[in-house]
Amino acid sequence: MHIDIPEGQEPIGYVWGDMVPGIGPAAANFSLSVYEHTTLGLREFEAARLRIAQINGCLFCLDWRTEREGRKVEEEFAEAVTQWRTTDAFDDRTRLAAEYAERYALDHHGLDEEFWARMTASYSQREIVELSMSIGSWLAFGRLNHVLGLDAVCVLPGH
Repeated sequence: MHIDIPEGQEPIGYVWGDMVPGIGPAAANFSLSVYEHTTLGLREFEAARLRIAQINGCLFCLDWRTEREGRKVEEEFAEAVTQWRTTDAFDDRTRLAAEYAERYALDHHGLDEEFWARMTASYSQREIVELSMSIGSWLAFGRLNHVLGLDAVCVLPGH
């Protein structure tokens, strides 16, 4: 870990709450809102989330699986995300979610008209904004946790 945590303090709570009280709680609320208020399907949500986790290298995010109504994606799903271009495990929306996450993180200047034509054919404007905000959250906060060395001790509240 690259941040000094006072003895007896829980690292995530301290960094995300106590250290920067004007920013940390707001960031945590945004991060949790992505899970609590999503309208995206579980598979497309997890395809984008896991692709960002793979890019960020966040240990907790790589291990985490979002659960909805007692359901999670299958065990093989994470491997399929790494093979999003060729896997037969994904429908078009799920594949596009993984592609968007990768390009958002690694080549956002390369999101061309051909890509946007495919996005708007598969996703509503609202879904595109929601997916964009979700990807932004995972990219920023997963990367923050990994860079600071918090990802090995990260636990989401309520989980």
